[in-house]
Amino acid sequence: MTSNLEIGNVQVGDDCPSYFIAEIGINHNGEIDIAKKLIAVAADAGCNAVKFQKRNPELCVPLSQRDILRETPWGNMTYFDYRNKIEFGKKEYDEINKYCKEIGITWLVSVWDIDSVDFIAQYNTPCIKIPAAKLTDDVLLKHVRKQGKTVILSTGMSSLEQLDHAVEVLQKDNLILLHCCSAYPARYEDLNLRLIPFLKNRYKVLVGYSGHETGLPSSVAARAMGACVIERHITLDRAMWGSDHAASLEPNGLNRLIRDIRLVETSMGNGVKKILACEEPIIKRLRNV
Repeated sequence: MTSNLEIGNVQVGDDCPSYFIAEIGINHNGEIDIAKKLIAVAADAGCNAVKFQKRNPELCVPLSQRDILRETPWGNMTYFDYRNKIEFGKKEYDEINKYCKEIGITWLVSVWDIDSVDFIAQYNTPCIKIPAAKLTDDVLLKHVRKQGKTVILSTGMSSLEQLDHAVEVLQKDNLILLHCCSAYPARYEDLNLRLIPFLKNRYKVLVGYSGHETGLPSSVAARAMGACVIERHITLDRAMWGSDHAASLEPNGLNRLIRDIRLVETSMGNGVKKILACEEPIIKRLRNV
């Protein structure tokens, strides 16, 4: 069994309740009030943490895509202008930091560039997430590792050789891998949950699951297959405008998922075969002993 890690003051590991991350990402659509409503939804559901995404559009938006026009709720604008409009800065993260402390929930960030790593460092979040899209960015991986925090790495859209290399760059101390399929939404036939025990055996690190599917069963199954961290996108309404809402859970779905995962954890037991106390009266009645 892989050693437990700690995120904030919560133990994370194979013998612990699953650590649940509600991925807000950019589902706030650039509005801090929506972000705070989603934080409250996650806290009320019993999530351990909420997660956002941080980018410097100057570094992350390719030149070839900057001038592409996009229809948005704010009118037609270039993709570059859109990315800047929905990107939170210090004012918003100061408010997120304050609000999360007030209601008692941890917050994390997926970092897409070195500037964002340095920006988030001022908040001393307990760990750093590297999105699957940046798994092959050695410079970013090395800079994240220098921060001395637990690192969570999503493994989507990568070959086994690329993942081997990323783990080698990051090293295995204080590392959690999240198995995922990086389609939005992901098809059930592409989820490949059998990779969870495979990754655990191959790398000897903690492994979780980041789900982009529309339903609940596969995330429950991921927990039963050994995922100690469960991450799902959340939204106030899956019909809202934006790229990730369709692959997200609404509040009711989030509540049901956490309920079901906690029931699965309760039912896992210790693997020891014995006669249970609750079976004793049944033995007397049905076996006449």
